[in-house]
Amino acid sequence: MTMTTDEVLAIFREAGAYLEGHFILTSGLRSPVFLQKARVFMHAGPTERLCRAMAEAISERIEGPIDYVVGPAVGGIIPAYETSRHLGVPAVWVERENGVFRLRRFEIPRGARVVVVEDIVTTGLSIRETVTCLKELGAEVLAASCIIDRSAGKADVGVPLVALAEYEVPAYSPDALPAELAAIEPVKPGSRSL
Repeated sequence: MTMTTDEVLAIFREAGAYLEGHFILTSGLRSPVFLQKARVFMHAGPTERLCRAMAEAISERIEGPIDYVVGPAVGGIIPAYETSRHLGVPAVWVERENGVFRLRRFEIPRGARVVVVEDIVTTGLSIRETVTCLKELGAEVLAASCIIDRSAGKADVGVPLVALAEYEVPAYSPDALPAELAAIEPVKPGSRSL
């Protein structure tokens, strides 16, 4: 079941998760669009459809077995879990400890073949940090996957990225905002500080 970018965005719009305004992204960049995936993830049906399609896309790209799916907390926990369910493997997550991702609640054996699953990619920082953590533990990181790649393939996540949808949304440095965006009071709906 391959999904198009338009089909993915339709799910976000139906859930009221496609927001327009002035948003401070987790990366610190500013954008006129925020994809509030929590509004999608609160509904099991759409979440299941997205993550089943993502699991199928991962299976098409990865040769050999996958031992674990790993999600970066907070945003990657739900899609990692649901995607792992369709892949038939355990899901674990990394979380920040003193600002650095750590696998705090779980252990994985050295040599474990893992796929990182994230919700939305803008700069790829959370995935890169997750990959670093997993490699330090001796895992073999096969690839990463996300529901939407906001960079449309430009973000470097350090491993191959399997995106269910690529949707380039403008993102600006806070000191280089277009006038129409600067005129709107910014809000920060992301989870980086958690």
